[in-house]
Amino acid sequence: MVEKSGRPAYLQIVDDLSEQIRRGTLTPGAALPSIAQLGERYDVSASVIKSAISVLRTQGLVVGQQGKGVFVSEAQPPAGPAEDIDGEVLAQLAEMRRTLKELGDRLSALESAVFPKPKRSR
Repeated sequence: MVEKSGRPAYLQIVDDLSEQIRRGTLTPGAALPSIAQLGERYDVSASVIKSAISVLRTQGLVVGQQGKGVFVSEAQPPAGPAEDIDGEVLAQLAEMRRTLKELGDRLSALESAVFPKPKRSR
């Protein structure tokens, strides 16, 4: 289900699950599928699912109950500009992560070119 669109997988999952909550497919008080089930559904690792659930918690869409699972919040936050801002901030953070990774890769290549590793003699 997760597309190779450049948008991080966990944010794609957040989008899908929040849409299900807003449409009423996942109703208030309903349990989310387990991390393993969500991982299979979206074909991603448990850590990606956990990141998505963390974002959903921050947005107030789900609550976790230790030892029981994660449930759709009874009181849904109102839809509006704040959610758009949250999405925009997350998108900007993802873009900054990509940029930093690219810069790190470029720096590593530059260091390798300037400081070649000495050849070992046998």
